[in-house]
Amino acid sequence: MRFHRSPFTALVGTSLLAISLATSAIAQTYPNRPITMIVPFAPGGGTDALARIMTESMRGSLGQPIIIENVAGATGSIGVGRAVRSAGDGYTLSIGTVSTHVLSGALYALPYDLLKDLAPVAQLASEPVLIVARKSMPGCRP
Repeated sequence: MRFHRSPFTALVGTSLLAISLATSAIAQTYPNRPITMIVPFAPGGGTDALARIMTESMRGSLGQPIIIENVAGATGSIGVGRAVRSAGDGYTLSIGTVSTHVLSGALYALPYDLLKDLAPVAQLASEPVLIVARKSMPGCRP
């Protein structure tokens, strides 16, 4: 007796083989090595303190050390630039503020594009911004 295969049978067989091979592959878990968090300010400031508090709980949940690198200078653009030049593998993060990740790009010609070279992960905090002036200044309402 001769067995005839239809194109549909061949497609189903190939699909089942591909699925079985894909499920047998062992995926590498993330993270499997230390993570670096770049803080574009000197140690001791508000952003540095937030990064250090946040990484304590991240270490426990991720099971990997998180190394904080303070890279200050040029209104934070040196530290942000280091993050942009790092490998895009998820092992280098940058924490910053509206001044380092928005305003510096609007005010200065940077060697990187903040919109194209960085991807936001999470908003950690917000801070109110307020403009004030003396009441005697022309144009101010009583």
